[in-house]
Amino acid sequence: MKNPNALALFKCLADASRLQILKSLCKEAMYVEQLAERLGLSSATISNHLKKLEEIGAVQSKRAQYYTMYALCGDVFAPRIIDLIRQEDADPSADAREAEYRQKILVTFIRDGKIERMPAQLKKKIILVEEIACVFEAGTPYSEKEMNLKIADFYDDFCMVRRFFVDYGLFTRENNVYIKQGARVPTGQMPFAH
Repeated sequence: MKNPNALALFKCLADASRLQILKSLCKEAMYVEQLAERLGLSSATISNHLKKLEEIGAVQSKRAQYYTMYALCGDVFAPRIIDLIRQEDADPSADAREAEYRQKILVTFIRDGKIERMPAQLKKKIILVEEIACVFEAGTPYSEKEMNLKIADFYDDFCMVRRFFVDYGLFTRENNVYIKQGARVPTGQMPFAH
């Protein structure tokens, strides 16, 4: 298991005894009895911890004569913590839930093709503004007047939407010319509050 699930890895590492086992295995491969003696734990306890560490791919076992030797799998610890956190969610239903949530927001706030009011909650506001951005072509330059006319079809406060587009990375603006960069607010642009 080269790239373990981040949650499984962090849960497994949230134990002082397992961390001590890994620390010992950093120095050299060992068998259960050696680890038990070094750490002052029973062989059964060490075996239990090793099983959990092996399940997430943090250690590997190899039969050597009369013993099973355990060694650290360094490649599991090679990624930075931030890389593990950013791993894609393995849950395929997460995309379906996100699409369902987006649809619920659109139905709630849009009547006859226009946004009735902009919600206070930023996540909902982002969904609505991203929906407006869909009418623009990526890479095509738009004048401020063209932007205003297109936005006004969906929401009356076109100045707020234009500012939001730029502030949250959907568009770039230079000399009052706007160019769409993407359909979604980039993750790095996602603020805590607006």
